[in-house]
Amino acid sequence: MASPICNLQSAICNLQSAICNLQSAISLARSLPMSEMRRESPYPMLSVEAASAAITAHVAALDTEDVDALAAEGRVLAATISAPEDVPDVPKSAMDGYALRAADGLAPRRVVAELTAGAQPGLLIGPGAAARIMTGAPMPDGADAMIPVELTEERDGVLVIQRELKPGDYVHTVGQDITRGQPVLARGALLGPADVGLLATVGVTRVAVFRRPRVAVLATGDEVYEPGGPRPPGAVRDSNRYALMAAAREAGCEAISLGIARDDYDGQRAAILRGLEQADVLLTSGGVSMGTRDLIKPILAEIGTVHFGRVSFKPGKPTTFATAGGKLIFGLPGYPVSSLVSFEVFVRPALRALQGDARPARPLVQARLTAPIRPSPDRPEYQRVVLSWREGAIWAASTGGQGSSRLISMRGANGLLLVPAGDEILPMGTELEAMITGSL
Repeated sequence: MASPICNLQSAICNLQSAICNLQSAISLARSLPMSEMRRESPYPMLSVEAASAAITAHVAALDTEDVDALAAEGRVLAATISAPEDVPDVPKSAMDGYALRAADGLAPRRVVAELTAGAQPGLLIGPGAAARIMTGAPMPDGADAMIPVELTEERDGVLVIQRELKPGDYVHTVGQDITRGQPVLARGALLGPADVGLLATVGVTRVAVFRRPRVAVLATGDEVYEPGGPRPPGAVRDSNRYALMAAAREAGCEAISLGIARDDYDGQRAAILRGLEQADVLLTSGGVSMGTRDLIKPILAEIGTVHFGRVSFKPGKPTTFATAGGKLIFGLPGYPVSSLVSFEVFVRPALRALQGDARPARPLVQARLTAPIRPSPDRPEYQRVVLSWREGAIWAASTGGQGSSRLISMRGANGLLLVPAGDEILPMGTELEAMITGSL
């Protein structure tokens, strides 16, 4: 039987061998010419569903912070809010009119006072008396109903009503709108204008919300240049980084620009590590395909774990997802349309889930084709469309050519139409699933 010292020495040797193999792989990715690079991706092709599940398994809501409830629109609640008081807290007039006693029937009343919405009554309505009252004013003691002004006549301080009342008519009762202790907003609720108003109504001025994710965006490539600077012939302006930062902000995040990293292993690695120090999520653009200078996947494999490197969908097959130090990393394709579509399908739901959104995915609907379309023969495709209501149904109209570099196909689109792979043209009127990405 081998001694413990021999076993330890053997383990150390194995570890040293593994380190040497990793160093060799990194060196290979840095230096091999195209003729010696892989011709086939080492990553299995995942379905969209499997890729989404892999991401979801690594997403958990971020920590929370207390913020001003009256300026919290767009944030996601981290705790359920219950009403600390009844609304209304006292009986109030539902309309402009007169507060009175229902038991007096149709008998004329003496008008003894006028009560406005902000008034504190301090008044007792006895038999045969009434008080003018404005909408929202507290009901005076003794009055158990009110009558709208249009159902009355008043002459010389005497009120005549046109119909009999019963107790409670035209009165907002205590707790009619909200009762004390009633949950009014649930954890995971995305706060909108009405929600901010509701918080103000019940007197809640501070709320716990999930922190906004910080998203760092890195563009890669020797051919990529800043939009406002000089551009050599054949080079491209960096649209992806700015589009992705805008998409991250639209998703409720803080966006951080990491600039452009040239096609150099050490430079891209340093930029990626810098992004991971600053952000919760890192997005890279370009460098995820099979070329000699596509370095993102080898770098991510070195510093973290690559969970998938290919997805069976179009556009965006080389979309990559990795984690490192608890941070999420998405390697997105370099083509502008592929980059944004991949963001919508995979990144945005993760960013919303990090914020605690109870419904992080975009809504899905069934839409009918306004014109025939040809599917991709080998992969499902997310085609850019304009969705609109017509004849009691939602219709999808293509934005034109669907090439991965044709960013204008995203302009004006408010939906992504999921077209299953196939060999036959789909006729007008065919009903397919569509993701709503804008106003319908």
